[in-house]
Amino acid sequence: MRIVSMGMLVFCVFLVGSVPALCLQAAPAQASAGTQSTSPQSAYHLPPEKLAKAIALSRIRDIEHFVDAFWGFAVLWFLLATRMAAGLEAWAASVLKKRWLQGLLFFAALIVVLTVTELPLDMYMHHVSRQYDISVQGWGSWFGDQAKALGLAVVFGSLVMLLFQWIVRKWPRRYWFGIWVATLPLMVLAVFVSPLIEPIFNQYEPLNKNYPGLVAKLEQVAQRTGTDIPPDRMFLMKASEKTNGLNAYVSGLGATKRIVVWDTTAGRVPDDVVMFVFGHESGHYVLKHIPKMLTGFAVALFFVYWGCAACADWLARRFGAGWGLDTAAPLACRAGFVVLLFTITVASFVLEPVSNAFSRHFEHQADVYGQEAIHGLVADPQKTAVVGFNALGEAWLEDPNPSAFIEFWEYSHPSVKTRANFAAAYDPWANGGHGEFFKQ
Repeated sequence: MRIVSMGMLVFCVFLVGSVPALCLQAAPAQASAGTQSTSPQSAYHLPPEKLAKAIALSRIRDIEHFVDAFWGFAVLWFLLATRMAAGLEAWAASVLKKRWLQGLLFFAALIVVLTVTELPLDMYMHHVSRQYDISVQGWGSWFGDQAKALGLAVVFGSLVMLLFQWIVRKWPRRYWFGIWVATLPLMVLAVFVSPLIEPIFNQYEPLNKNYPGLVAKLEQVAQRTGTDIPPDRMFLMKASEKTNGLNAYVSGLGATKRIVVWDTTAGRVPDDVVMFVFGHESGHYVLKHIPKMLTGFAVALFFVYWGCAACADWLARRFGAGWGLDTAAPLACRAGFVVLLFTITVASFVLEPVSNAFSRHFEHQADVYGQEAIHGLVADPQKTAVVGFNALGEAWLEDPNPSAFIEFWEYSHPSVKTRANFAAAYDPWANGGHGEFFKQ
């Protein structure tokens, strides 16, 4: 639900995607020197009927991606230009006496308004997902998930924005630095608590309950990679109630770290493929991708917040009177905080390709790590990886030939075509060689 990221955008604009998972968003990755050869035929292919669907669906997804972004800009600007934001602040002040309660009410109402404006587009994309047989989730269940997401956004998003608005009032000249400092622990906290939030939306059970053989194989991978995930932290998610897609991932940090295999994946693809996925996910942890991503985001956010604060100050001075903001301290008022949201929303969109480029690099490293991790544990690591990518691409109907611009702008993962071609050609063990991350 997009409003979760919008309502809490101030601290998670670059956090989205910071817990890497093997999924299908993509763009080209580069092979290690001397390990990849050019193949005239792609290792990723779809049956003709699914190819046509994948191309059509990709066009819809791509258009929706940009429409959603510009719609978000327009809504926030509309709230300011029509003085609806200022009116909402006045309403909150008339309802409650305590200032902090007024702030909570204002931000909660703002999140609800933004949710309602996003709902038609969300509904259309769910309809498309059902039409293309990716989603099997009924509308009642879907609306239930939207309500849950809205509840979380209202509770946590309101508190976070209230904190940030308080910082703006306390330090009007250097508020962006205070917000940046407050953001850092919130990013880590978001990664840590994500496994605690997931059961609100999906049902989980021990993977060992129905797939003890798969657990034993995953333990082999865990032992080889040194990933500290015992069987009691391996779970099966009942994704089949909502989707036909495939996935498996590792989430959390420290005590909350766990592996999750969708029930659409276990038993539907060979166990060797699930081992490769687990190897890929283990790579994110072993190669410290999460702390590296968080560190990169922290550095980026320092400059983003500084730039957005400067832009917001200019916008408030230029348009603040017309927007009904407090002329003495336009950004310190609650309606003025919408100006900050607007600038950060624009910045997140403009810088999306930069964030995705770093993500693609880490995903490619994890692909290499995953293929090396199962070397010696499965009969053919190359074939296993290619089978896995084809299964994922077919399940999610990924276009085998996305445009270079779309890959550059949208894809947080290398394209399935690129990943499958690399996997098919990656054989560092030929002629007695060794892998990049495993020397044996």
